[in-house]
Amino acid sequence: MITSPSYAGKKFSILGLGKSGLATAATLRASKASIILWDDKESSRNEAAKDGYELADPAQIDLTGYEALIVAPGIPFTHPAPHPAIARAKAAGVPVIGDIELLFRACPAATFVGITGTNGKSTTTALIAHILHSAGRKMQVGGNLGTPALSLQQLGADGIYVLELSSFQLDLIQNNLIKVAVLLNITPDHIDRHGDMAGYIAAKKRIINTSSPQTLVIGSDEPETSGLFLWARQQN
Repeated sequence: MITSPSYAGKKFSILGLGKSGLATAATLRASKASIILWDDKESSRNEAAKDGYELADPAQIDLTGYEALIVAPGIPFTHPAPHPAIARAKAAGVPVIGDIELLFRACPAATFVGITGTNGKSTTTALIAHILHSAGRKMQVGGNLGTPALSLQQLGADGIYVLELSSFQLDLIQNNLIKVAVLLNITPDHIDRHGDMAGYIAAKKRIINTSSPQTLVIGSDEPETSGLFLWARQQN
């Protein structure tokens, strides 16, 4: 499990209590942060209450002074309409982030390898992880692959995180620390969550960091990715 002393004493709200949400709650509780949890499913709220967590709906409370609203990737971010809690957080000037962002902040010295694409990202993630493991590198693999990012082992400067990243997860990062970014392909998908193809491409594009040195691997044999390849070249 990931922990960070930088979270101690800060207030966070967590929306969505699936695997990633509960891993986030465990990380922040262990880091001595002040947290409230919520899920739109009553059964999930009841389970969290049994574990001693405080419950409060972030769509109904004053979020002033909160460090962030942390949402599960499945929570509607922009389309077809933002979840009421997200709209409330933005109105209060509270950042809306996901667990990947918390991992970045907790382990800034580690090396991050991010893999995204409409198809093939799980296979590619597993292959990269296998190669690094076989080479004897200290590494952890997770993200959209199934293991929540914050339930991975803590790594320092000699460690590598290999993360499969969905467009939903990429939407929720603020400070991109990915040093090796792999963008396999982009074909129409999740249009209901991103509004249109341009919105979907924009989410995938967030894996590219134009403000920090980055190794970028793009499968550029289709119009969408070849366009991003040319755009990325122009940034350097």
